[in-house]
Amino acid sequence: MDAVFQELYEKYHHDVFSFLFYMVKNREQAEDLVQEVYIRVLKSYDRFEGKSSEKTWLFSIARHVAIDSFRKQKGWKQRILDTFDWNKQQVIDYAPLPEEITLQNEQVHMMYRCLDKCTVDQRLVLILRYIQSLSITETAESLGWTESKVKTTQHRALKILKGYMDEHVEKEEIEDEKVRVER
Repeated sequence: MDAVFQELYEKYHHDVFSFLFYMVKNREQAEDLVQEVYIRVLKSYDRFEGKSSEKTWLFSIARHVAIDSFRKQKGWKQRILDTFDWNKQQVIDYAPLPEEITLQNEQVHMMYRCLDKCTVDQRLVLILRYIQSLSITETAESLGWTESKVKTTQHRALKILKGYMDEHVEKEEIEDEKVRVER
């Protein structure tokens, strides 16, 4: 069991961490939640039937851990809706993750702020599909949903995300126009 656990940890630790980081937007909390995921893995590995891949099984556990964490926090719904303040809570690390480097890109930065305005289910699907690169089938297995529900949620989430991003771009264009007029 120790060798299997170590292999699971080494293979998927980064993916599980980045999934949880995108969900909770806090490095320390994501690290704590990763520990909780692997505690649950240790406790339940003997019940893993192999009907799905180990990766989708881990994401299923990570999803439950993230939702449990949100439920434990006061005002978790409001926290999910709040925009992440990149100036005050920017992740600083000596060896930044590839995702953290990517966040320096302004358009990607905006997308992540807009992603926070989506529902939890929409964020789960978008993160698993586009950040973790899971297939529709793997996403459905991870979430315990039908493939049809994943497709529907993904379609709605992309439409909503695009709407928020378009709205954000319009506001920036109006602000830019005001600056030009004031000069």
